[in-house]
Amino acid sequence: MKITKTKIEDVLILEPKVFGDDRGWFTETYSKIRFQELGFDIEFVQDNHSMSAKKGTLRGLHFQTNPKSQIKLVRCTKGKILDVAVDLREGSPTYKNWIAVELTEENKKQVFIPKGFAHGFLTLTDDAEVQYKVDEYYSPENDRSIRFDDPEIGVVWGIDDPILSEKDLNAPSLKDSDINFKYW
Repeated sequence: MKITKTKIEDVLILEPKVFGDDRGWFTETYSKIRFQELGFDIEFVQDNHSMSAKKGTLRGLHFQTNPKSQIKLVRCTKGKILDVAVDLREGSPTYKNWIAVELTEENKKQVFIPKGFAHGFLTLTDDAEVQYKVDEYYSPENDRSIRFDDPEIGVVWGIDDPILSEKDLNAPSLKDSDINFKYW
């Protein structure tokens, strides 16, 4: 597995080896042993799978507050997305910085997002499917979001009028949220 560091410490792009022939291809997207060999001792407890029917659907920016914050391992298994992670760890040298990575069913890249980050994605094709592992179960009382277009963060999504859920449309700005992440 190839690991590429991003401009934000601890957010990584993972590229699994893909073995192909005239029948198709095979790839190992996750192995606890391989992750431990790479220095990750994570117990993923839940897999999530979403499908967005229309290009231009934006989901995010989402996270769970402490003590139920989540590590995420995100991949796109159908179509193409722009995946975004925002550092919300107060005191971090990259606080309020963000990275964006294009994930596609073809490139098979994955993004490793540590605790203390908001996550979101924009679909770049119709019928896009995203799957991700998390190390904490979904916790409704800790579920939060912040505005995708918060000027304090300034994510460049490349779209003027995305398709949003009611939750994302009414999400608070960063300054009005109850984020409780500290840089460790």
